Amino acid sequence: MQNFEIQTPTKLVFGKNTQHQIGELIKPFAKKVLLHYGGGSVKKIGLYDDTKKSLEAAGISFVELGGVVPNPRLSLVYEGIELCKKEGVDFVLAIGGGSAIDSAKAIAVGVKHEGDVWDIYDDKAQITAALPMAVILTIPAAGSEMSGNSVVTNEKLGRKYGMGSDLIRPVVAIVNPEYFTSLPLAQLGYGVADIMSHIFERYFTQTTKCDITDGMCESILRGVMKNALLCAEDMSDYDAWAEVGLGGIIAHNGWLGIGRAQDWACHGMEHELSAYNDVAHGAGLAVLTPAWMKYVYKENINMFVQFAVNVMGVTQSFREPDEIVLEGISRLEEFYKKIGLVLTLSELNIQEPAFEDMAKKATGAYFGDEHGIGGFKKLMWQDVVNIFKLCK
Repeated sequence: MQNFEIQTPTKLVFGKNTQHQIGELIKPFAKKVLLHYGGGSVKKIGLYDDTKKSLEAAGISFVELGGVVPNPRLSLVYEGIELCKKEGVDFVLAIGGGSAIDSAKAIAVGVKHEGDVWDIYDDKAQITAALPMAVILTIPAAGSEMSGNSVVTNEKLGRKYGMGSDLIRPVVAIVNPEYFTSLPLAQLGYGVADIMSHIFERYFTQTTKCDITDGMCESILRGVMKNALLCAEDMSDYDAWAEVGLGGIIAHNGWLGIGRAQDWACHGMEHELSAYNDVAHGAGLAVLTPAWMKYVYKENINMFVQFAVNVMGVTQSFREPDEIVLEGISRLEEFYKKIGLVLTLSELNIQEPAFEDMAKKATGAYFGDEHGIGGFKKLMWQDVVNIFKLCK
């Protein structure tokens, strides 16, 4: 196990009717709030009105900015930064899923940053300060409600990059699984694939002696998969959604990665799919993950045997480790299908002519600085092309 530090300052308020507490919860931090959300769904489900009433009851004024879309756009972030500066906003409240939260984090940083906030995503500047922020979650997926991470898309450059800092961990996160029960099946699939990928990126490691976090990862994967299937059978199942939602929080709040080297190659590859064809993040991860597993498992076959046995329930002879691993991956693919996900790039309308450019962008070769991606196995651009071909 490696040395580690972790800071998780977010106050998590989880359960039915918790949205009504938002005003009192953020009152110590906020006088004037930017209310940031996506389309009309927050108004349709009544959450917008509940939030507005709670803020007004707490004596907190607000301005609002809607319009967040999946793979949140830098142009809206710029608009939010200018609005906050003009209106004297001192707090950002995101209502929605990972896209709204990530966009809100970018705004919170941009208000305090003297230059272009994109420079932070492009590793040309560092986060030094941010407005405090809070979250009311409507979609379990990204785990951004308790993480110190944000990803946005620069639509002019066609790039999707992330940044990370404890300064952008929300001070409050409200999670009411009642809102999940109205989601369509597609959102269940995308969300669960994202949650599981956040665990996979930490779980598959070359670091040894990590029994505690190994067990945590495996337990949460099993719990999320079991309850995702229950949700798929009955999308109104509150208890199953609560389990999935809690799994999504723990998957990305930092605890599962402590003391171990992490990978993040699948996320690096998927960002290029999203930037190229505006693919739903979870949809891209579901396609890439099994192919990545097939490509890299021999780098540490014991790690993948452990996954196949402890998570996917494979019980074949240990004298045939390759067959155990491949059966585990096959079972993962079957699970993805059961929750409505596809397994090929062609089904996402991404064809082979785009593979090389995407691979070179993911690894930096396109920009003349090939650094490769992944901690489990370092992938150069040719490796990434090979993985794309495995799932074409």
